[in-house]
Amino acid sequence: MRGQPQTRVVDAFRLAFGGEPAGVWSAPGRVNLIGEHTDYNDGFVLPLALRQRAWVAARPRADHQLHLSSTERGQAVLSWDDVGPGRPPGWSAYLAGPWWVLRERGVGVTGMDVVLHSEVPVGAGLSSSAAVGCASLLAAVDLFGGPTDRAELALVAQRAENVVAGVPCGVMDQSASLRCEAGHLLALDTRTLSAEQVPFDPAASGLALLVTDTKTPHQLADGAYAARRTSCEEAARMLGVPALRDVTPAQIAAAADLLGPLREKRARHVTTENDRVLEVVRLLVARAPDSLESIGPVLTASHRSLRDDFEVTVPQLDLAVETALAAGALGARMTGGGFGG
Repeated sequence: MRGQPQTRVVDAFRLAFGGEPAGVWSAPGRVNLIGEHTDYNDGFVLPLALRQRAWVAARPRADHQLHLSSTERGQAVLSWDDVGPGRPPGWSAYLAGPWWVLRERGVGVTGMDVVLHSEVPVGAGLSSSAAVGCASLLAAVDLFGGPTDRAELALVAQRAENVVAGVPCGVMDQSASLRCEAGHLLALDTRTLSAEQVPFDPAASGLALLVTDTKTPHQLADGAYAARRTSCEEAARMLGVPALRDVTPAQIAAAADLLGPLREKRARHVTTENDRVLEVVRLLVARAPDSLESIGPVLTASHRSLRDDFEVTVPQLDLAVETALAAGALGARMTGGGFGG
């Protein structure tokens, strides 16, 4: 039997377009266990997929119009002239952007009737945008053709978010949405796109991974996220390396006078965060009896680095972490881009 979200999106499609969709596609949101702001620095990340998903019901049109409907956001009618770098604004960019990238690659995407229904909370740091983009991309590939390799599809979805939606994100969110396996973390090298599925079952140890919503929405396209990325790229250029992944925390400390206080802090977070990701992977792969307990302090150290060096937390996030630790959590940290969520 179809689950409730799939039933809802099909019913909404029938109501909007008076017929049946050609199919239904979905992709999950993600939570990042550790590895924040490392992906656009060619670093390491460790996300897992959520149960909550974005659902897309779609069918092709003979013309070149895009008739879009969202169960939460309303409707939009576009032509291909309306889609490109920085346009359209808002939610429709995440649906149409991946199709534009496919067309850029020579795939003959024509028109589409599409209904979107998403269970992934928006603005909560759980990658709702990547879930929408990846579900939309999977629909277009099945209907019109294109790449099928999941690593390559993640790059398509990332380019759509970068160019069409205007968010300078790395490839972690799209990779998690497309490549995570149930019961596992995705240990991803964002430079090579090589990945390892790391078993992760807190319940087997009597533990739980809690994802807490601070009810503080974030907005990554407002310039603060882009400013962090710019600082990292400037630091890499000053150090003469392709990306901050290629230097160590000790090298950052030695170059403090060259980098200046702000770039030094940003670079210190990235390099120490990469080390923390690799340490968590090492602990989990070792499968020691206390491996889950051992990663707790590493997660907390990640939050402190995001608070003090990368400066992307907000008081609500810091309070949530402090409260969790005071209540007995083994470790706690913000997840996502920060500035809320």
